[in-house]
Amino acid sequence: MAPMPLLLFLLAVAFAVVQSFPFLALSVLLVCLFFYLLNILWLKPQRVRSMLQKQGIRGPQPSLFYGNVSEMRRIQSAAAVNHRGGEEFVAHDYTSTLFPYFEQWRKEYGPIYKYSTGNKQHLYVNNLDLVKEMNQSTTLDLGKPCYVTKRLAPMLGNGILRSNGQIWARQRKIVAPEFFMDKVKGMVGLMVESAQPLLRKWEACIEEAQGQGVMAEIAVDEDLRSFSADVISRACFGTSYFKGKHIFSKLGILQKTISKQAFLFGVSTFGFVPSRKQNEKRRLEREIETLIWEAIKEREEPSSTKKDLLQLILEGAINNHHFVGNNKKDYSPKQFIVDNCKNIYFAGYESTAVAASWCLMLLALHPDWQARVREEVALVCQDGVVDADSLPKLKMVSMVIHEALRLYPPAAFVSREAHQETQIGHLTIPKGVCIWTLIPTLHRDPENWGHDANEFKPERFANGVSGACNNPHAYVPFGLGPRLCLGRNFAMVELKVALTLIMSKFSFSLSPKYRHSPAFKMIVEPGHGVHILIQRCKQG
Repeated sequence: MAPMPLLLFLLAVAFAVVQSFPFLALSVLLVCLFFYLLNILWLKPQRVRSMLQKQGIRGPQPSLFYGNVSEMRRIQSAAAVNHRGGEEFVAHDYTSTLFPYFEQWRKEYGPIYKYSTGNKQHLYVNNLDLVKEMNQSTTLDLGKPCYVTKRLAPMLGNGILRSNGQIWARQRKIVAPEFFMDKVKGMVGLMVESAQPLLRKWEACIEEAQGQGVMAEIAVDEDLRSFSADVISRACFGTSYFKGKHIFSKLGILQKTISKQAFLFGVSTFGFVPSRKQNEKRRLEREIETLIWEAIKEREEPSSTKKDLLQLILEGAINNHHFVGNNKKDYSPKQFIVDNCKNIYFAGYESTAVAASWCLMLLALHPDWQARVREEVALVCQDGVVDADSLPKLKMVSMVIHEALRLYPPAAFVSREAHQETQIGHLTIPKGVCIWTLIPTLHRDPENWGHDANEFKPERFANGVSGACNNPHAYVPFGLGPRLCLGRNFAMVELKVALTLIMSKFSFSLSPKYRHSPAFKMIVEPGHGVHILIQRCKQG
């Protein structure tokens, strides 16, 4: 019997008893509540664990109320103590610091194991064949984990990054064409234009530092965020991009508020007691939706200007009959564009800016690769002109980006939830089980990438992803299969533009102030920023 019908049945029994035996009412109610909680907290989870156990899947023993949360926190605390003071670049491997429980359990139970957070059951999968099948599965019964996406609702609405089932499939049909490469090539000009303030700022910093007889020091991550925000604002809002930047700044505040939640092992409070943070999230959410609605209303008026990304996606939603109707369950075009504006911000702004920061950090460590990239840029981009025709010829730049995304993928996990009982390879996944794959672990597997898997070697991508490793399905910085990131082309082109323009003008090294401390805040980002010492190129 499902949990809610069972509760209703028990309550009905309790009320019947109250009418006949009022003095026993409290006792009966307490007994009913006890059995309801026992089923939710232990009996049902135990049935799921038994199904997994029968398939040979082991894992740590959970406690009654918290599952393995206490153990996860204990392992995390021990790892933090061991890592304290260790800031050296040890193989760029941060998994044992950020996710030590996953690494410890993987060594103890193998590449497939089970664990629990509260009454929620999880399956960790690091087997390449199963990861491939999971990523390429087309069933709508395998979607995003509901308990995670629920927490992300203020940030993502019911947009394409968070939605499941038919709503997700319809959204993808509308949004995907606007990010095909032929459309993205038309945005190269606005990307180059957006980079100019960053280049001018860094040149001014160098000029000022030279006057003081010192090297210019720059925290590049904040400047790259400004660049990325400008790009996505121009793409989405066209001539109204200043309004877009204002909206995205609000979304940035909302993201910081949400990212403080413990997504991986937090135990839900069920929202019974609104906290100050919850009230702040709701206020920001309402404010952001109002600003986006205003931008939508402007697009209802005829305009002769070139259509921006927001306008094109909105027209796609209006023209798709699945989103039009009088039923309250219908997903209106306006709500669709509000939600996906939030999604485009998160996927197209924050993740790309963080990836660019990691690229510069790695290049700062490897001046030989700076020289290679700079030589290629000078050869391909005659007179310093970067356009849609020159970008595909920049092979060295692509290799550096691919290797940076391998070592520091912004997304730490591929995650799915079985919304119905689902078959993945030889495993039967019970309904409600969440599946997690740690991307950095896949990207560092020596059996797939070789003995130098933890080293920065862009040359491994000289012949593309298929030539870089034994199994290319283990390279998933943008996901894989039906859930492949729609903004992949957009992100790669933006990263190419940024690196090409920066490398053509500047050379740099890491500042002594730089502290290597990757942090997981919805995405994996430099915990203390990226500080570099920068100067003009000699040939510039």
